[in-house]
Amino acid sequence: MMQELNLPPFDYKIKQAEASPLIFDILRKKYVVLTPEEWVRQHFLHYLINVLHYPKSLISIERGTRYNSLQKRTDLCVYNSDGKPHVLIECKAAHVAITQDVVKQVSVYNQSLQAKYVVITNGLQHFCWEINFQTKQYIPLAQVPAYSLT
Repeated sequence: MMQELNLPPFDYKIKQAEASPLIFDILRKKYVVLTPEEWVRQHFLHYLINVLHYPKSLISIERGTRYNSLQKRTDLCVYNSDGKPHVLIECKAAHVAITQDVVKQVSVYNQSLQAKYVVITNGLQHFCWEINFQTKQYIPLAQVPAYSLT
């Protein structure tokens, strides 16, 4: 069984494949390999939808993005109604510490995406910042903002 996280529980579907367990992803509409990072990603995805009320249609999972000449993948990204990145979420496995290197990694991703909010979570700790691109400031927030139409 996977580690209990500091996120609300949800009704997940797990099945055993030949090599490893799989968890059903409601966005990709298929079973994916249940790694410790995927466990955190699925919990945070359900938190975004069920608690913060973000519409599924505005969320992407593991979408490719380019930074300089490097191809990168974002764990979760919530878009605004104009199709621009609004919240960038980086998920780590529960045993992975959220260090300055992790913050730097997400900041680098966000230089090309320009999301207004950046979240880093390992399922136990969650950090959220509002980004002011004019002043290049990261303003820490106590929690991830809930969905609003504005």
